[in-house]
Amino acid sequence: MKVLVHAIRELFQRRNLLYMMTWREIRVKYKQSVMGMLWAVLMPIVIVCAGLVVRLAFSMLSGKPLQLLDVTSVAVKAAPWAFFVSALRFGTLSLVSNQDLVTKIYMPRLTFPLSSVGSQLFDFFVASVVIALILGFSHVGVSLHLLWLPLLIVSLILLACGFAIVSSAASLFYRDVRFIVEVFLTFAIFFTPVFYEPEMFGHWGGLLMLNPVSPILEGLSAAVVHHRNPSLGWLGYSVGFTVVLFCVAVIRFKKSEPFFAENI
Repeated sequence: MKVLVHAIRELFQRRNLLYMMTWREIRVKYKQSVMGMLWAVLMPIVIVCAGLVVRLAFSMLSGKPLQLLDVTSVAVKAAPWAFFVSALRFGTLSLVSNQDLVTKIYMPRLTFPLSSVGSQLFDFFVASVVIALILGFSHVGVSLHLLWLPLLIVSLILLACGFAIVSSAASLFYRDVRFIVEVFLTFAIFFTPVFYEPEMFGHWGGLLMLNPVSPILEGLSAAVVHHRNPSLGWLGYSVGFTVVLFCVAVIRFKKSEPFFAENI
């Protein structure tokens, strides 16, 4: 626990460095990009389009017409899922791609995966604005259930940070971890309720909710689209998983940190 407290205190003391590294990641990402910030909305739009195809197929098989709420639910879950995927992908490579800084300059190494996740928040914000416009045109409306958004979004960010911290350190010691992560991210969407709701699979839907991202996405859909409270049991499970993962990830990262230079 002392390791965790020291790591968080060090990050707080060097928060300006974290901000600078995050801004550096954003600048590098868009410096030579033809599409610029359009990349921030491209992935959510692709996910929404793919989701519409899947929902249309489910609609044809079940005989139930496709409803507007089905479309908006996919749209609401597309942006946070795209953020999680990008955060984990870039976070995994954060130490290896900055090996000169890791080996030659003393700084909190946690800054690298956290700044990679932070840079994806910029894309998440841009995509969220677009999704908000879609919701506005869809006349979804607002309610007090939107007060759940801060908890859900913070949980998603911490979950992404936890996985990014673990994968960044693992990829430094074992370079094939990056390929494992890519394969995982390719197929993970089929085990995450982005295109569908777990209820569509009856009792088997509970297995999908064991994915810690699932309760967060379902909570966002419930609060924003359906104007109801998230499932408190599943949300509690996801938040608990996130807190434990983040704490364990930081502790293991700090204990492995002395060996980074000789293995990079």
